[in-house]
Amino acid sequence: MRGLDTVGPWRPEGGRGDPAVTGVLPVMLGRATRLTQAIAGQPKEYVCLMRLHDEVRHEELFDALREFVGEIYQTPPIRSRVARRPRIRVVYELEVLELEGRDVLFRALVSGGTYLRKLCHDLGLLLGVGAHMVELRRTRSGPVTEDRTVSLLELFAAVKAHREGDTRWLEGFVRNPEELVAYLPRVEVLDTAVDAVCHGAPLAVAGIARLSRQIEPGDLVAVHTLKGELIALGRAEKSALDVEEGGVFVRTDVVLMDRGTYPSYWKGKWRSQAT
Repeated sequence: MRGLDTVGPWRPEGGRGDPAVTGVLPVMLGRATRLTQAIAGQPKEYVCLMRLHDEVRHEELFDALREFVGEIYQTPPIRSRVARRPRIRVVYELEVLELEGRDVLFRALVSGGTYLRKLCHDLGLLLGVGAHMVELRRTRSGPVTEDRTVSLLELFAAVKAHREGDTRWLEGFVRNPEELVAYLPRVEVLDTAVDAVCHGAPLAVAGIARLSRQIEPGDLVAVHTLKGELIALGRAEKSALDVEEGGVFVRTDVVLMDRGTYPSYWKGKWRSQAT
């Protein structure tokens, strides 16, 4: 949510509050909380203010930034609550927005779990002058961008209006979970297969009506009805190019739709397909 600094800091780095950090924070409700992991691992965009501890030439700074684009090793900072072991993260883009003395304002597009505070520290080490993060703002989290968010003050006012009988404002803030998984490869299933997937059954090729052609084995995919309703998320067992081989195509991982929403046709037949 935009403007969390007006009420209190959110906690992006290992669960500890950080008054220097503000920005986009997707909040899941009800069954949509099952999508948290699918969103958490998606790329995130930040605008970061870094302060160098000494002057450096602009050419040196730009050369150092280029060294950090691509796969990097990171050890989470001491203040984080996750295990402090080296891990691979991806920096997709680094763009300098403004330079003023020893202050560097830059935009970063990174994989989920990347620590910008640590990135600033490591940049300082590479430059040989030291550096630290002054402020950080998350402008995008997966498919959620800053222009699609609301502030906590707006949310507070909408909740107050809801309690007084006006539900329209608050309802306008709640989005369909389909929007959060729009980036995923898509599989649409026949009505006869929906309830089986709702029970956690693997999706067989016979139950598929349409699918994205770019699916590869191991990909996380979104399983939809023919009406576009989100049923579940799962992992592809094979490539879309191999769909004619038959068998199980998706192993169901997270189910969003209630059982019984669609009539049951499967009668336990999926158990033989799963073995």
